[in-house]
Amino acid sequence: MSEQQRPRDETNAPVFSPRKNGQAQSVSDELAAWMSTGWADTELRDLEPVEQAEHTARRRAAISAAFPGDRLVVPAGQLITRSNDTEYPFRAATDYAYLTGDTSDGGCLVFTPGAGGGHDVVLYLKPRSNRDNGEFWLGGYGELWTGRRNSLSEAADLLGVATADVTTLAGALRSGEATTRIVRGHDAALDALVDELRADPDEESRAKSAQLDEDLSVTLADHRLVKDEWEVAQLQLAVDATVRGFNDVVKALPQAKDTSERYIEGTFFLRARVEGNDVGYGTIAASGSNATTLHWTRNDGPVREGDLLLLDAGVETTTLYTADVTRTMPVSGTFTDVQRRVYDLVYAAQEAGIAAVAPGKPFTAFHEASQRVLAEGLVEWGLLEGPVERVLELGLQRRYTLHGTGHMLGMDVHDCAVSRQEVHLYGDLKPGMALTVEPGLYFQPDDLTVPEELRGVGVRIEDDVLVTEEGRTVMSAGLPRSSAEVEAWLAERLPR
Repeated sequence: MSEQQRPRDETNAPVFSPRKNGQAQSVSDELAAWMSTGWADTELRDLEPVEQAEHTARRRAAISAAFPGDRLVVPAGQLITRSNDTEYPFRAATDYAYLTGDTSDGGCLVFTPGAGGGHDVVLYLKPRSNRDNGEFWLGGYGELWTGRRNSLSEAADLLGVATADVTTLAGALRSGEATTRIVRGHDAALDALVDELRADPDEESRAKSAQLDEDLSVTLADHRLVKDEWEVAQLQLAVDATVRGFNDVVKALPQAKDTSERYIEGTFFLRARVEGNDVGYGTIAASGSNATTLHWTRNDGPVREGDLLLLDAGVETTTLYTADVTRTMPVSGTFTDVQRRVYDLVYAAQEAGIAAVAPGKPFTAFHEASQRVLAEGLVEWGLLEGPVERVLELGLQRRYTLHGTGHMLGMDVHDCAVSRQEVHLYGDLKPGMALTVEPGLYFQPDDLTVPEELRGVGVRIEDDVLVTEEGRTVMSAGLPRSSAEVEAWLAERLPR
């Protein structure tokens, strides 16, 4: 079959693009004609909106009000090829999913200033695969290869927003004279197109344009700090699934001792995929001295009797909200005296941190409360020279604790990281904010400043906490926290 005879798309480009060494190198006219006929009408009608549609509409209205007269471009992101016809797993950009409820690749939400004020909001999406030009079965990205996607009409009904074919997006952006802001870093082609439209002639103009984009991202993060009731319910679903995943791991500990930390990771991953979309971040399954590496995700070490296992993991829901929970447990089922001493100090620090979470309290209060307890314990043990105020002023306890005591939680595991410091790091807690409280102590295997018995011991306890009107709710309270509770938990669930 000649190049001119192959199926072509609307731009007259050939759709069929076979792999260099693929077996199907040509398409006959007869096959092409036959594949274009004999298909039933599968359009879905009378669809009910997804449950978050009323919330995404409200969010879009708030963002529209924040940027009157400006055009806003919020991309979903594109598939990224790993090699040949294999892509990396796709996860829609957070701001896009927050404003649309859509989690598919290749889309873009555009706010265009309206003639009477406000914005005309359109969601640009891939339509159904074309059945006339062969795109639905040729080329590797059609629906017979990757699955059915919603038609534009179906997507509009489900998501509660006007839709258009994403192939028309570039033309739409080139029309009009509005100042354009884009959420950068998710779609290189759209980033380049916006740069082209701006045609900034000098460094000062480029700096002003960069500020426009940063302001959009920061404002979106500011709006996501306080969760609405639907978001809180999604977070609780993520946490509840995570609790079940931790229980799965406890039951699997005997098999893990015969294999490696990967058995722990895989056990939790099964729960995440069955009940959600994925894990919300790379699972940390750290046994023994690996627990002193804060972001140990290699998970290739042994799980030995007598060691502590630090498991930091979270299920991400299909709507992209994630939990973030850590438990440190003795593989044998019982803490040694040294392990219990470290664990109980971390637990006391977490108790102080959780107690400091309340509306109107500074965001930094729970960190400061936890750090004080850790510093007091380290001074009492003789590892740091007091007084405690000196230790805290100089941050000396950080040699053994290293990280902050928590972070915001939501659609990202470290949620709203680019929000304004004055409303986040140096702001006050508000009802609807969700955060982690996760103090830890980590005594490195080669740290000669601590007794040998402490070297290689790492403990972290992390829970997800919702700020309420009355104070706080520990969303992950379904898991034990104290050393005695952890031992009882293991005794009940470990196979006998």
